[in-house]
Amino acid sequence: MVGILLAAGFSRRFGTQDKLLQLLPDGRPIALAAAQALVAAIPVSVVVIREENTTLKTLLSAAGLTVITCPPDIQLMAESLSYAVRYASQLPAAKDGFVIALADMPYIAPATIGQVAARLQQDAGIVVPVYQGQRGHPVAFAAKFAHALMQLQGDQGARAIIQQHQEEICLLSCEDAGILADIDTPADLQK
Repeated sequence: MVGILLAAGFSRRFGTQDKLLQLLPDGRPIALAAAQALVAAIPVSVVVIREENTTLKTLLSAAGLTVITCPPDIQLMAESLSYAVRYASQLPAAKDGFVIALADMPYIAPATIGQVAARLQQDAGIVVPVYQGQRGHPVAFAAKFAHALMQLQGDQGARAIIQQHQEEICLLSCEDAGILADIDTPADLQK
């Protein structure tokens, strides 16, 4: 199993500051909290970032993730996900699939990520965690979806694959509100 953390977005809704480096109430940067949770559950994890974000690169490398930088022409979420899957697919651990997490979702418990990964390894094709009836993140994909993930384009992430393969989805009920809590604006940090 390979964890993939997406951290190459532009955070346009957040303003001029780098959203992923903003501090949470516990003093950790947003991206670091998300990265630490992912690595705690899935030791073989990669993160895709923008080349110019050297501070984030240093921070996430020290957290134990393999940092890959996407080319400047990659502008949208699906493109950075595709790029990360291309890299991650070459790792031996990829034979068990991928758990895709977002760097602006720092409140997901490592145990929840571990449950998603474990359910994928049983027999599911796609695992989506659910809290109080709402689908959240991270989402796990079996290795057989690697090619489809590598073909993604646009700003919808892997949503198209999920919609096309409804029969493959395992909805994993959990008690982790963090699967729904992303940080898009400065006000989200105050919640």
